[in-house]
Amino acid sequence: MGRDRALGAPLYPDPLLPPLGAVVACLLHIAVFVVAVLFSCVQRFVLNKNDGNPDKRQRAAEKNRRRSQENGPVQSDQNGPCVPPIHPERLKDFVEEEYLNGNLTTWEMKISGNPEQQLKDAVEPAAAVKARKPSVRPKNEFLRFEDISAAAFKIQSGVQKTPCMYSRISKQYGVDIYLKKEYLQYTGSVKERGVLYLLTSLHEDQQRKGVIVATDSNFAMAVAFHASELQIPVFVIMAAGTSPNRVKMCRDYGAMVILFGPTARDAQSHARKLAQENGYLYIEEEDSAGYLAGLGTVGLEIYEQVPNLDIVIFPAGGHCGLLAGSAAALKHLNPKITVIGVESEKFPIVQQALKTGHCLTEHDYLTHPLYGELGGPSFGTNTLKLTKKLIDQVISVREEDVLLSMLRLLEYERVTADAEGAMGLAAIISGALPDLRGKRVAVVVCSGNLPLPLLRHCLDRALVLDHRVCKFTVVLPDFPGEITKLLEAIGREEVRVLDMQKESIFLNNDLFTLEVTCLVETRDKTHSLQLRTALAERYSTLKWIEQ
Repeated sequence: MGRDRALGAPLYPDPLLPPLGAVVACLLHIAVFVVAVLFSCVQRFVLNKNDGNPDKRQRAAEKNRRRSQENGPVQSDQNGPCVPPIHPERLKDFVEEEYLNGNLTTWEMKISGNPEQQLKDAVEPAAAVKARKPSVRPKNEFLRFEDISAAAFKIQSGVQKTPCMYSRISKQYGVDIYLKKEYLQYTGSVKERGVLYLLTSLHEDQQRKGVIVATDSNFAMAVAFHASELQIPVFVIMAAGTSPNRVKMCRDYGAMVILFGPTARDAQSHARKLAQENGYLYIEEEDSAGYLAGLGTVGLEIYEQVPNLDIVIFPAGGHCGLLAGSAAALKHLNPKITVIGVESEKFPIVQQALKTGHCLTEHDYLTHPLYGELGGPSFGTNTLKLTKKLIDQVISVREEDVLLSMLRLLEYERVTADAEGAMGLAAIISGALPDLRGKRVAVVVCSGNLPLPLLRHCLDRALVLDHRVCKFTVVLPDFPGEITKLLEAIGREEVRVLDMQKESIFLNNDLFTLEVTCLVETRDKTHSLQLRTALAERYSTLKWIEQ
């Protein structure tokens, strides 16, 4: 026995352990079998119950079929169309669906009775009468903020959301200037916004027939481009004297360009005739709520891009629709923002209209090589009302200030803006707004479509106005070395000679004299005065040619 304990054998082995394990395993198998039988019985009971009520299932299927016929097929969020995002702060602007959605139809619930009956009938569709009412946007309806919000939502995928960036010009004038760069649109003009909203609002049958426009302005290029993008046939009628480059651009955009008549009036008459004979829609730049709403989206973007904004400066005159539409958006979002319009001193159309109370050029077209089309249908009753109600100030600037503004934009921002695009900055350069120092000012550079020969001429003139290109004459003795001495005197002042001419025949001075005319380039006004003083001390016959 001791030997067994040493080996680790149990002293009293239990003979009951093997039978107990077998019993436990058997009980587990029985429990699993019972659960399976119960589950099978429940399943059969449910199936038998449903088989016993075929009418109920048939009624449910019939009810679902009728519902699908009444409401149409239901699309899931995964398979449905992707809806463009809406900014949460603008959701409140989409409450008037009847007016905002153009050709869509709305449904009205006309319920009669007391308030308790109305609550009871709200859950009983049989008591409600559905009236189908077409929604038509009045063409000349007064512009509302809801129109601008709807336009921003509709054209967001068709136009550029242009940047509004801090400019290096700010340091030169002590104003925080933010340039809204609308010249970055595909056709180089802000008018794309209004044109796209107008074209997308047309009926399908009219889009199939096509549109026609008679002008060589930025408006025509915007219509040509966006109509082609929307697969709308587009015809542009221009006068025979239109710039070949402008004709080529419209054709490249996809328009059929026709040159007709010597003047713009002849082209417009021919366009109206073609529209009447062929069913085209004649489009011209107008002041309807739809067109102004598209232009007003600029104001929405400026408000979003520049926080704590104080003043916004817009061009007026030919772009008065931009001024009125954007002011409607800005004043709705923040009435404290000051809105200023700027126009040419030669054509104070807006200021005259505000004084007289009516549009002086409503049916007359003014065309200027530098400013383009002024007045006309684009400055009508709607625009005048909005301008009178919302614009804080309208000022005029000289043509010289506009040219200097074009020069500053080219040098500091590498922007080849035209006269309308440079009009806003010209108000700051001219000093007509002395209260701007230390404030945040947004300036809209609305377009940059100046023909190359005219751009070169404008820049040359601007350099003269900026005292960086000077011209003078001096009478010298007609002896060898006199011209060399003059050039040495000019070189000592670090001035570059651009051109030099001499004349000795048609002079009233001594026989042996000649007149030398020099065109030189200086750094600035101070440098030119330094050169003038140095030459005056040396040559008594110096004549400085003022601009």
